Amino acid sequence: MSKKQTLVVIGNGMVGQNFLAGLVKSHIKDNYHIVTFCEEPRAAYDRVHLSEYFSGKTAEDLSLVDSGFFRENDITLHLGDRASLIDRQRRQVISEKGVVIEYDKIVLATGSYPFVPPVPGHDRAQCLVYRTIEDLEAIKAAAEKSRIGTVVGGGLLGLEAAKALTDLGLETHVVEFAPRLMAVQLDEGGGAMLRHKIEALGVKVHLNKNTTLINDGEHCFHKMNFADGEILETDIILFSAGIRPRDDIARASGLDVGPRGGIVIDNQCRTSDPDIYAIGECALWNGQIFGLVAPGYAMARNVVADLEGSEGSFTGADMSTKLKLMGVDVASIGDAHAKTQGALVYTYQNGSSEIYKRIVVSADNKQLLGAVLVGEASGYGTLLQYCLNGIELPQNPDALILPHRSDASVGLGPDALPASAQICSCYDVSKGQVCQAIEAGCTSIPALKAQTQAATGCGGCAPLLKAVMESELKKLGVEVATDICEHFPHTRQDLYNLVMIEGIRTFDELLETHGKGRGCEICKQAVGSILASYWNDYILKKEHIGLQDTNDTFLANMQKDGTYSIVPRVTGGEIKPDMLIALGQVAKKYGLYTKITGGQRIDLFGARVDQLPPIWKELIDAGFESGHAYGKSLRTVKSCVGSTWCRFGVDDSVGLAVELENRYKGLRAPHKIKFAVSGCTRECAEAQGKDIGVIATENGWNLYVCGNGGMKPRHADLFATNLDKETLIKYIDRVLIFYVRTADRMQRTSVWMENMEGGLDYLKSVVIEDRLGIGDQLERQMQYVIDTYQCEWKTTIADENKLKRFRHFINSDQQDDNVVFVEERGQIRPADEHERKHFKMLEEA
Repeated sequence: MSKKQTLVVIGNGMVGQNFLAGLVKSHIKDNYHIVTFCEEPRAAYDRVHLSEYFSGKTAEDLSLVDSGFFRENDITLHLGDRASLIDRQRRQVISEKGVVIEYDKIVLATGSYPFVPPVPGHDRAQCLVYRTIEDLEAIKAAAEKSRIGTVVGGGLLGLEAAKALTDLGLETHVVEFAPRLMAVQLDEGGGAMLRHKIEALGVKVHLNKNTTLINDGEHCFHKMNFADGEILETDIILFSAGIRPRDDIARASGLDVGPRGGIVIDNQCRTSDPDIYAIGECALWNGQIFGLVAPGYAMARNVVADLEGSEGSFTGADMSTKLKLMGVDVASIGDAHAKTQGALVYTYQNGSSEIYKRIVVSADNKQLLGAVLVGEASGYGTLLQYCLNGIELPQNPDALILPHRSDASVGLGPDALPASAQICSCYDVSKGQVCQAIEAGCTSIPALKAQTQAATGCGGCAPLLKAVMESELKKLGVEVATDICEHFPHTRQDLYNLVMIEGIRTFDELLETHGKGRGCEICKQAVGSILASYWNDYILKKEHIGLQDTNDTFLANMQKDGTYSIVPRVTGGEIKPDMLIALGQVAKKYGLYTKITGGQRIDLFGARVDQLPPIWKELIDAGFESGHAYGKSLRTVKSCVGSTWCRFGVDDSVGLAVELENRYKGLRAPHKIKFAVSGCTRECAEAQGKDIGVIATENGWNLYVCGNGGMKPRHADLFATNLDKETLIKYIDRVLIFYVRTADRMQRTSVWMENMEGGLDYLKSVVIEDRLGIGDQLERQMQYVIDTYQCEWKTTIADENKLKRFRHFINSDQQDDNVVFVEERGQIRPADEHERKHFKMLEEA
């Protein structure tokens, strides 16, 4: 039996962890004893979504490492220790803490560091960088005693940093040396549109600025002095002026580095020492550093293949990118600056909609070379495939960016893509690999994800993956079913229309007239949601009770130990002192765990099912009503304090939040819905991350739609600006009812709009322009829901027969003794398995 070799991975960032994840899945995993050094106090986390730390995400939420990953794969992790030297003669890696590891192979994944211009004063207190979670914690601490924040650098990371400062409630400035924002990715027109849109959100942009000195300010902590004689006073300075490769360990160890930095690698990602590889932002390939994560993942895959002895090479990477910067869609593809000789340029700009689009095509008008999209980027996927795969352009290439016209058919279906087309850039999955998996029996998205890993990274390729799957299944003669289940040959939208048009009020009636069999959990819950959305009946009526899931059945969220949570409505986050006291008294009386939620509510955890009615009776007597936290319905309307208290507020955000929550409370929908109202563009209520977001401006209310947090966060899209309250409410009525009518089951508003033909523009045409002539109908339906609202708990506790279901045992008032709590931090929590066994042993003794 051959002895295992030792492979040392230096750096445990996104790319280093991706390499480890690929290696442990390979057939050579058992050939190596794997050691990795991570100089940060925590293992790999998602830097791409780092700004979400300011929106409530924790370090654990951002982690990229599954629980037990290092232990289960027998990987030695040196956390909080930096590898500082490679002794290539002795073949040893030496760390700052004195750890010495003898190696056979090394993978350098040391990443990059933020470039801080050597301006006098750059090292003053509250001059920070934006790179690690520790950096974010320092920014957070500094923001608590600051009013103004400034970012030096108007590139991708700089604008992300600016978003972080605005999220912290600071007046925010961006200082950029170049004549436009995102100078690497955008042309002059795109940069100008981006600046206009970002300044409309309250961020002040300063271009062509060269900082020469940072010293004490008169009104703020710092004063930034510029070469043109102007000054800017600010309390915080965040440097985000680019990155530099972390190549210090390579330099110290005698490896070849580039004249401007970066560890030189070949096509196999080998350095000048064939036993040492380099991947990610520290690596210099063909004179180029790649500052995106996807090329780093490609390098990681290449090293695994090289260790396996497989053929393959890294030959560069596409640097096209699509993202939202402070809620603004921005995308750049290929030769965005038209540097190719003879290239032709087509440009489209819509001032009223604040959209800028530009494509760069070959001299013969047949190949797409590059593109820039600002303000609307729904065509990014199509343009990227044209560019990457050399697909011949339509006769009128400008049709790709112009509003659709009758003589242009420019949609690029999955059949137009060659087998080599890359579907998933995170895991380099081609269309050919997806087709092979489908032919082998993967006929669902979950199966394709498990087999190919496509859409399991950033998730951006999921719509294209679904389109390819459906196209291939049709070719194989497999019918692509859109039926909700085997009991109804209809979609959810079809069933909704049947309920609406035929006046059907029960599941049994719908099944008898349009279905077959007895139904299942899928169709019962979907129809239950439809009936509740349209008729707004009490969901625990005899004819409806069998359609509800566990949470709706008991009007409470079941927790992992079998207890339930109580979440009364606290409208707009505003609560009277007596009601606050009542919550505390109830929690104390029943021994409940209490927690303030991210939606400005108070959760009470740990109630047994038999305790739910008496708890809710006390809460209703104190003036509370159901918060519908258990239902697919409106959950919360979050608000800041607005103009009532805040010196920056321009309108009464609390008053509007209370009005909106009282208007839409109880509205049932395909998925949960969340609102937020911010009193100014500093956006303390995080309205741009909600299904419906409203932000006050000097000229009225701005409406944002179809955002969400969760597993795949999405910024809301700006829907309409400078609205009076009457128009704002009319638009919200129409958007919500149109969503309830047309979305699929369990579909969030964000996915609903992304899957809608025409997307945001179509939704605007339906709601604002009343394109379908149903505006009044949508408003009447919403008014019916408002007029028929009832607090489900108030109805329930008034009916003795309904209360019988809130027992652990039929015909018995005995309590469930399987519910076991332990005390932690002065409150209860569910006992874990070990603690439960301990209590059981004590009882038996």
